[in-house]
Amino acid sequence: MASLKSPRESLEVLDPTAEHTFILPVKRIHDGDDVSFFLASRAYADIMTFIFQLNASMFPRKIVDEAESSPSTKEWKLQDPDVSFPPIVLNLAKLLDTLNAIIDEVPPDLGPRRFGNVSFRKWYDLVKERVSGLIDQHIPSEIFTSSSTAEVTAKAELEAYLIGSFGSSQRLDYGTGHELSFLAFLGCLWKLGAFPETENGGQERAIVLGVIEPYLQLIRRLILMYTLEPAGSHGVWGLDDHSFLPYIFGSAQFSPAISSPSEIVTEGSLPNAPNPSDVAKLNVVERERQRNMYFSAIGFIYDVKKGPFWEHSPILFDISGVKAGWAKINKGMLKMYNAEVLSKFPVVQHFPFGSIFVWERDPAAITIAQSVHTANQPSKTVTPSARPQAPPLRDPLTETASQSTRAPWAGAGGMPPAALAGASSRVPARATAPMPSGPNQPTKAPWASATPVPPPGGTTTAPWATPGGTGAPSTLQSGVPSTRAPWANKRPPPS
Repeated sequence: MASLKSPRESLEVLDPTAEHTFILPVKRIHDGDDVSFFLASRAYADIMTFIFQLNASMFPRKIVDEAESSPSTKEWKLQDPDVSFPPIVLNLAKLLDTLNAIIDEVPPDLGPRRFGNVSFRKWYDLVKERVSGLIDQHIPSEIFTSSSTAEVTAKAELEAYLIGSFGSSQRLDYGTGHELSFLAFLGCLWKLGAFPETENGGQERAIVLGVIEPYLQLIRRLILMYTLEPAGSHGVWGLDDHSFLPYIFGSAQFSPAISSPSEIVTEGSLPNAPNPSDVAKLNVVERERQRNMYFSAIGFIYDVKKGPFWEHSPILFDISGVKAGWAKINKGMLKMYNAEVLSKFPVVQHFPFGSIFVWERDPAAITIAQSVHTANQPSKTVTPSARPQAPPLRDPLTETASQSTRAPWAGAGGMPPAALAGASSRVPARATAPMPSGPNQPTKAPWASATPVPPPGGTTTAPWATPGGTGAPSTLQSGVPSTRAPWANKRPPPS
């Protein structure tokens, strides 16, 4: 099986002895052309490299014991006592605890409201007032190598990403773009040398379990306390209203054990892992959410949504039909994150760029073909000096029906080929389909192929499914629609 590799082995750390000019991060993405340039930028390459690092660290590890004939397996769980956290991770966890405590200072407003609770703005303002002191208190000063007389410091760049990671106080919403901002905050710390070097992915694992998971718990409390709206959501056709990263790292937790990142496979599961279809079983979700990030995110969906799982979360239900195991789901989640988060204008339009995540073309990037989504975004007139020239773009509107719309990572575009080794992906053209109105209606993602809607009992297609999959449509006898991704065999209905 082909392994999944990042463009580089690890995110590059800035040379502390070299002179570096920090820049206050600013918005650079204004239209679809800017998204295409972003996908060929150094910032994009750094983001994907960091995600692949963190993802690889969450795969179970083979533990070799000379006294045993075969290696044992170590699974990484939430609240795992065997995971050691370096001081910087413990300090970041304390920073998040402090932000959590500020929620207690700002109870939700009791007045009538339609969207979001206005008290979130008070919480957000308090965080903005205190964030500078919190960074001074919890992040070691030695990583801020620039002179105190510099016009912009490393701390200013960190603040921009941290403040942007808790949602919008103006719109009273939260989404994957804000989650991306927190990932960038951690990436900045990595590039500044805040995390000590350890073997076998220990520092990345500590980041995921010791910082990202507590951050997700803080966000879920903010959503519940202040009823934050989803930002940039696809509605039921999105993977999740608010988050994406826990599905990547959580599927890695249940994937086959490896000795090193070079051994990552794209099929199979950990022997004692639950079945993907168990996401539709509330009792299993309640049990597994205590140890796994994927099920923890699913559990939060059950906390805030009512009704059949297949009805309010059709994409996740569709993915639950995958028979090739959690490694297959993990591979698909990485590709889907690239397509549905990093390649979507509504999500990345507010992401700021400074001197650490740089708005410059990556010399190793391959020319990117414009997607249907970016082509349909409003365009603006800019001077050549306003933005570096993006690679030549094709016009998807002039293509014939036989021509494909290629995802940024497919063929000659997007991530370096090594980034998704062995993973070819095609994003079919958008089709307009009615919302399912009953349990026997098919589920259809908005990016599914432009073909007539199948009759009741038809198939549902996972977002990263390869076109042309085989298998006759089927309807489960229980009345719940089948989840026949082209690679998934029939599975029993959820109980």
